[in-house]
Amino acid sequence: MVTGLEILLLVLVLVFVLGASTIIETVRPFIVNAAVGLLVLFLAHAVFGVSVAVTPIVLAIVAIGGVPGSVLVLGLSAFGVAFVP
Repeated sequence: MVTGLEILLLVLVLVFVLGASTIIETVRPFIVNAAVGLLVLFLAHAVFGVSVAVTPIVLAIVAIGGVPGSVLVLGLSAFGVAFVP
C-alpha cells in the first residue's frame, strides 16, 4: 500500500532531479568555455612562455568569453595592462 508520505517524497525527489538537470544544462557551456580557455592559456604558457595570473576574474572572463576571452586575457597580460603575475 502506497502512503501519502511516499508519494510526497517521490514528487520532491522528482522536482529536485529536474531542477538539478536544468541547472546543469544552464552551466554546461560556461564549464566548457572555461576548460577550453584554460587550455589555451596553458598552451600559450607552454609554447610561448606567456604567463598569466589565474584569478577568479580571469576565470570569469574565460568562462564567459571562451577562446576570445582567453585571447583578451593573454593580450592584456602581454602588454602589462592586467593579469600580470
